[in-house]
Amino acid sequence: MSIYQTPFCFVCCHLTSGEKDGNLTKRNADVEEILRRTIFNPVHRVSMPKGIHDHEKIIWFGDLNYRINLSYERTHELISRQEWDLLFDNDQLKWELMKGRTFDGWIEGVISFPPTYKYEFNSDKYAGDEPISARRRPAWCDRILSYGKGIRLDSYRRAELNLSDHRPVCAVYMTEVEVLCHRKFQKALTFTNLEVDDHLFLER
Repeated sequence: MSIYQTPFCFVCCHLTSGEKDGNLTKRNADVEEILRRTIFNPVHRVSMPKGIHDHEKIIWFGDLNYRINLSYERTHELISRQEWDLLFDNDQLKWELMKGRTFDGWIEGVISFPPTYKYEFNSDKYAGDEPISARRRPAWCDRILSYGKGIRLDSYRRAELNLSDHRPVCAVYMTEVEVLCHRKFQKALTFTNLEVDDHLFLER
């Protein structure tokens, strides 16, 4: 969509899930595939964005499925102490962003809330009754990132809705947009035309 003369793009997706070796690489590949294959206008038109990166402001959100590279026990220990910074130091997406392996140039806000996955349904307890082989370590699977100049993140938090095994996240942004004043634009065009006419008159 466009707000005045500034094109926005909102991307919602579900990346490859799982904690197995290779799943992280698949998630990164999913991102690149979405960027490469998403085409809005096959025939390029002036001022009509063709792909995702042709927009000036982009918000990307969804179940990105990046995990925490710690053991099940260590993850729960840090959660019980609300050590979000120590936990976040082992977040896969944080490391992939720092190393430039995915979402190059994208920005995420500071995470200061508990991991959003995996919960028991209709409960505030993380799932933990499965056999050891099927246990899922809590993780910040649900994320929101932004891309573009003139975007300021005012709030980044999770919502306490327990209808799923995930907790949704939400963000509030303030952003600059380009506003075209038709009166000033027409005046500028008229002035330019006068300059051209004067130049042609002098040449004659």
